[in-house]
Formats: sequence, structure tokens, C-alpha cells
Amino acid sequence: MTYRAPKGTDDILPPESAEWLMAERVFLDLAERFGYGLVLTPLFESTELFSRGIGEDTEVVEKQMYTFQDKGGRSLTLRPEATASVVRALIQAGGVVGTFKGFYWGPMFRYERPQKGRRRQFSQAGIEYLGEISPEADVEVIELGYRYLEEVGVKDVEVQLNSIGDGTDRSDYRAELIAFLEARKDDLSEDAVRRIHQNPLRALDSKADAAVVAGAPTPVDHLSGEAAEHFAAVRSGLDAAGIPYTINPTLVRGLDYYNRTVWEYVPLSFEAAQSSVGGGGRYDSLFEMLGGKATPSVGLAMGLDRILLARDQSPVDPVLDAFVIIADPERGVDARTLVRALRAKGFRADAVAGDRSVKAQFKAADRANAAHAFVVGEEWDGGRVMARDLATGDQQPLAVEEIETWLTR
Repeated sequence: MTYRAPKGTDDILPPESAEWLMAERVFLDLAERFGYGLVLTPLFESTELFSRGIGEDTEVVEKQMYTFQDKGGRSLTLRPEATASVVRALIQAGGVVGTFKGFYWGPMFRYERPQKGRRRQFSQAGIEYLGEISPEADVEVIELGYRYLEEVGVKDVEVQLNSIGDGTDRSDYRAELIAFLEARKDDLSEDAVRRIHQNPLRALDSKADAAVVAGAPTPVDHLSGEAAEHFAAVRSGLDAAGIPYTINPTLVRGLDYYNRTVWEYVPLSFEAAQSSVGGGGRYDSLFEMLGGKATPSVGLAMGLDRILLARDQSPVDPVLDAFVIIADPERGVDARTLVRALRAKGFRADAVAGDRSVKAQFKAADRANAAHAFVVGEEWDGGRVMARDLATGDQQPLAVEEIETWLTR
């Protein structure tokens, strides 16, 4: 029998995995530069955490969650997103004192129809800025996601921005939207009709219903004075930060806990099942929904699978700094001593195991995506190696003590 990865999942092997390492390192570095610390939560949680936090009437909870019963009879769910888990962890730890800035990275799980950019196990990187009501927090989180896409090579990104207001704003707006949808019920999709009274905002985000809802009332036109002032300050902050954006009045989020600012990052040249490579919003009521103390919050989630599909496919940096070539089998011990010395100095270095021809070793260096090769042969008795730049083919004799300088030039 031949075993295969489950449908909608992927094996990521070298050299492709080098892109994932690059994407992770860039995100970790950027998050730490912005003052965020790592948050680690379980891959599975109580099912009720997600059904209550995300919303019973959302597509994620209704159709997409991987839910199972453990041996103790408890209903558990593989996390479909991480924000509810982070909030649960902070509540469990006693709540937020002042502000809390955290980031996460890892796999999420949703039962969807697998397509390009839409997998059943997918990876997300996220930011949560907790305890801060100021629009400056929204601006910082939006900017971090935008800078991340810049640094990993995703070009021509458009930030689509909207405000869906507060609960009181949405009460009047919701009634007006329901009346609009009811009048067009015969032209709506089955899902939109089913959600008219449960979650009418989802119709605005439905591609199947785009033509029908084109003239629908929008949340941004029904904001209270306070919510409108907050949104104006977010726009002003983005202008000051040099972040380009467009107002998308029909943009909503698929999870119930959002309020006020919502946004998505859309690379204009990327086409997939879902063109957005990330997004986020403010969720000031989620702590209370999950039994905690009221805590203003804003966050984002970036879809790593989509980002790597959308990024400029320029060559990834070499995986290895140095590959040591054994030109004389009698120099094997010396060559491996050199490998150990390079590793001890912090360089990524390797050599083949066993007895292989020089040609085969150079092929191995290429497959390993090494930047440089150092040939240990007859020059070794004089304290030298032959150094080769594997990208250009340039080579020259080099004193062993000069290797470190060569590698850091």
C-alpha cells in the first residue's frame, strides 16, 4: 500500500522549505522589532471556545471545523484560527494588565475544498495588540503586516480598509440591511438567504451575491460619531506612515467578534481561490464573550501559504554558507575538522559522508544550495584551501585563517 498526505495538506521538503524558513525568520524579526513577544497555545481547544468566540452562525463553525471527541468524552476542535486561543490564554493567566503585545506562528485547520491558496492545513502568522483602544494600535498592526509583505517580496499590495462600527451602530444598520436583502431574497444564494436574519453582513462578502448586493447600505455609512472619529484617525495614521489603502465599504470579516476597523491585504497581481493574503481588525468585545474582563484589542493574521505563492519568486538565500569538498580521501579527517570549526563559528557548513568523487561532491553542494565550496586537497599542507563562489564559479587559493573573512565579505 502507498500512503499519501491527507487531501488538502502538503509535504514541504528542501529546497522549497528554505522559503518557509525565510518567511518565518522575517516575521519573527519584524514582530520583535515592533515589541511583540511569542505566544504558544495548544493546537486543539474546547469546541465551545470557537463556537462562542467565532460565532455559531459563521461558515467556519458551521462547516469547516475539525471537531472530535476525546477518550474522556470532551468535544475538542483543531484550531481554525488563533485569536480565540490567545484571548483564552490571557484570561486564564489573569487578564491583561496595561497592554499586551503578542505574536504567534503555526498551523491552523479548516475543512475546505482544496484549491490554490486554500488548504485544509494551512499556516498563519499573527499579531495581537491587547488592552489599547487608541486608533494608533490599529495603525501599528496594519503597518506591521504591510511591512512584512514588503520584506518577503510580495509586490503591489493594496490595503483594503473599512469600519463596521460598534454594536450599537450595527443594530440600526443591521435592520436596514435585512430589509434590503429581504426585498431581493429571490435573487440571493441559498447561503445568503439562510443568513439574512442570523448574519446578514456575510452577504456583503459573498462573491456569489456581489451583483445583488452592489447597492446595499454599507456599515461605514452608519457609524456613530465615536466610531467615525476612530476610523478617521486610523486613516490619518496610515497616511502618516506612508501605507497606501483604499476604502472598501463592503469589506467585512467572517468571524463575529470584529468591530470598528477591518482590513485585508490584497496583492493586485495574485490570483487564487482567495486573493487576500492576510487581514485583521479590532475585536473589543471578545474578552467579555469568552468570560473575561472587557479588553480593547486589535490583531491580524497572515496566510503563509498564500504569501509564498504571491511573493516575487527571486532566488532564496543559500541554505548553506559553506560546503567542504574532500579532494583527497586521506584529507577526510582534516576536512571534517574544518566543517566543525566553521559550525562552531556560527556558519552553516556541511560535507558529504563516505567516499565520493569530487564531481559528485560539487553536485551535492549545488543540491544543498550552498554559497561557497572549500576544496581540501594538496594545498592543505601549506595551510590553504581552494575557495569557489558557487554562484559565479570564481575560485582562488585561500589561507585557512582567511575563510571566515571570505564568508563574511
